[in-house]
Amino acid sequence: MIKLSWNLRHRPYNAQAILLGLFFFIILVKLYLDLTANPSFTRKIMEPSSKNSDASNRTIIVVTPTYKRITRLPDMIRLANTLAHVKNLHWIVVEDGYGIVPAVRELLEKTNLSYTYMAHKTAKGYPTRGWYQRTMALRYIRSSWSKILREHDAVVYFADDDNAYDVRLFTDYIRNVNTLGVWAVGLVGGAIVEAPKVVNHKVTGFNVRWSPNRRFAVDMAGFAINLKYILNSDAVFGKDCKRGEGAPETCLIEDIGLDLEDIKPFGYDATKVQDIMVWHTKTSPPEIEQRDEPIDSLGYFVEY
Repeated sequence: MIKLSWNLRHRPYNAQAILLGLFFFIILVKLYLDLTANPSFTRKIMEPSSKNSDASNRTIIVVTPTYKRITRLPDMIRLANTLAHVKNLHWIVVEDGYGIVPAVRELLEKTNLSYTYMAHKTAKGYPTRGWYQRTMALRYIRSSWSKILREHDAVVYFADDDNAYDVRLFTDYIRNVNTLGVWAVGLVGGAIVEAPKVVNHKVTGFNVRWSPNRRFAVDMAGFAINLKYILNSDAVFGKDCKRGEGAPETCLIEDIGLDLEDIKPFGYDATKVQDIMVWHTKTSPPEIEQRDEPIDSLGYFVEY
């Protein structure tokens, strides 16, 4: 007859194994509770302001990667206040994390905008600059466009959460993009302004300082693509872009199958000074003098 002994003196690794197993069990329970408390997806669809299908009522899909930081909420409030003035707009916000953030969800709810809020933690090998979140947004658009739009006549624009946007960028430029539209961007790439080179209403190149040899030397804030070209390709933001010298715009536009001849410039008029409709700004984190942990926010929600 075989006797089994549970004497830890004869099984020195049993206690360690039990403790290790208990540790991983606690971690799994915590992850489950976190995901239950903070789901990874929420969506609200608003009825379009007009049933007409002409370009003036074309839906704008705005894709915004975001991540936790002390200046995120004021940045998002500023962007939300701009987008709230634009009719027929669907805002896709992609959280770089394992779950959506209640404060961001509440902000989106208060805008009365049609929106999708999802969470996708940056995958291994991707830059931490929103590439993976934009890829997840493109995949969502391709799989679910019929759930967020009444028809596939729409334009996709990638809007960072900390830039400054003129409402006219959306109403006058983006909504009227039939293929690929480009325009000037302020305070970007080491220059006061970057803008397309336009000859006889055609884009022949780009006025930029950083990596001017890129085929599409345009900032993420400086272009928009009609939805039908997104749906007819499987192009995404990969883990790198050598053709763009490290910037993703060239690879995305080329992989969609577009060329310089497909570009329509907006806001260009050599006869007068033009307004810049989007500024590549960045909110600097404030100097916080409080050293107590946790920081006393006087009963108000502050993300840090």
